[in-house]
Amino acid sequence: MAIRNAAQGILADERSEQREEIVAMLTKGYWMELETVMNYIANSVNPDGVRAQEIIESLKTDVQEELGHAQQFADRIKELYGVVPGSSGFTAEQTFLQPPAHQTDIVHVIRGVIEAETGAIEYYNALIEATEEIDPVTNDMVIAILRDEEGHRRLFEGFLREYEAEGLA
Repeated sequence: MAIRNAAQGILADERSEQREEIVAMLTKGYWMELETVMNYIANSVNPDGVRAQEIIESLKTDVQEELGHAQQFADRIKELYGVVPGSSGFTAEQTFLQPPAHQTDIVHVIRGVIEAETGAIEYYNALIEATEEIDPVTNDMVIAILRDEEGHRRLFEGFLREYEAEGLA
């Protein structure tokens, strides 16, 4: 029995160009999540001080969530006939989330997390817009991931406000 391609939707033959564009966007999201995982691990291990503990615990939890996002992106890339890249395709971009020079500089970490989450929110909104009419499965997946990112950002904005109120930021 011959394999029949989908007659409609993002898997249809006539949608191959759009599918490739979505795969490219998903691949960027995949790299963003993996880079965030690397930086959140570093920033959940390196900080020192009593005040750092809540940030450390939050980042440790976020590592698992961000890794789950990367896995979702990878699975969707494969479902759309793409190839999930290996590490040779990775280029680091998150200069703002590198560990601070002083391990007690928790404000640097908080601001870096807010910047990372803001970048993800902006990018995922663009991905949602790009898939709105042509790929409801990817669209729904990214909407759910966006909700997580907005929650992360909001939590770290609260941490920053607390440090600002105490004159520490």
